[in-house]
Amino acid sequence: MEVKLFIGNLSFTTKEEDLRALLAQAGTVVTADLIKDRSTGESKGFAFVVMASQADAAKATQMFNGYSLDNREIKVGPARERDASGGGGYNDRYGSGNNGPRRPNTHKNKGGARRY
Repeated sequence: MEVKLFIGNLSFTTKEEDLRALLAQAGTVVTADLIKDRSTGESKGFAFVVMASQADAAKATQMFNGYSLDNREIKVGPARERDASGGGGYNDRYGSGNNGPRRPNTHKNKGGARRY
């Protein structure tokens, strides 16, 4: 059974090939996806790697969590599933778009528009 790992605190110069070669020391790497900014194409400093088995994933976590790669101490652990709403982002606190709850009404209603 394949297991997806989250790799965090990566250097912005780390390449997918480097990550794949490193984690291949722990077992079979199915995919290695370095997450990049849409507009610039630059790395965001984290990646998702799918390992072939639970044993390979556990070995990779044990071997490389806290490992120094490109002068950065990387974090390796199991990836969490996204929540049903898609999660994250600026508006997540109050719900995103028209789907979530509205912002709390914090202003006082003064009875409509009055001219003074």
